[in-house]
Amino acid sequence: MAIKTSFCTRVMRIIKLLAWLYATGKRLGRLDGATLEQRHQTLRDLSVACLKILNVHLDTRYHAEKQPKTGLLIAANHVSWLDIFVLSALYPASFIAMQEIKKWPVIGKIVGNAGTVFIDRSSRKDIDVINAAISQELERDGNVCFFPEARTTLGNGVLPLKAALFQAALNSNQAVQPIALRYYDNQTRTQAVSFAGINLLRSLWQIVSIERIDVKVDVCAQILPSSLAEQDRFLMKDEVERCLSEIVLLDSPEPNKILPE
Repeated sequence: MAIKTSFCTRVMRIIKLLAWLYATGKRLGRLDGATLEQRHQTLRDLSVACLKILNVHLDTRYHAEKQPKTGLLIAANHVSWLDIFVLSALYPASFIAMQEIKKWPVIGKIVGNAGTVFIDRSSRKDIDVINAAISQELERDGNVCFFPEARTTLGNGVLPLKAALFQAALNSNQAVQPIALRYYDNQTRTQAVSFAGINLLRSLWQIVSIERIDVKVDVCAQILPSSLAEQDRFLMKDEVERCLSEIVLLDSPEPNKILPE
């Protein structure tokens, strides 16, 4: 059974988040001229602090040993805005995000300062430019993270992935790192953290209402371009989709209910 926080706890968490937002904006504003290592450490520290406020705990499982942690194109299933902080706590990265986030008050500015690249998926020309930018970042050993489902889900399954941005890994000959995320409330898979079909304020209230959130983070074996039968982004997409789906469906309560009705 889900354990709900008291009204006072919810309000206190929101107050702490507002203070975190203010401190985060100031700290990210000082990153001009920072090295890649300094930027990564800052993103990791800020993400860990946010997760602590919300009592989010990570249970991380690595499916392969001694894999590189930099120069990766990270592809994860997308459930919540919490995904960004969960992933950044483990693999600090530049993010590829939908253009709409740029307009969010305060948060849009913060994620922009964190190195997020906003993309208009309806524009083929925009995607080509983004792929070139991703390749450049990968080649200098930076990480880039994106959500190839292109939208949030309830977390019970994985939508068909979009292939376009996998081209960057092929162009730069860098590995793709699939990461599967599953959220739990009192050891039960939960949809309450999902950002699908609701606005930011309602999502925030639902999340601060959960006493403790546990996230199972499965870091799959990396997929190298050289491991593919041919250099085809659709083959890369299929491999990632298989990895994510197998894990997300392991204990899914409603595997056929991926999006809100």
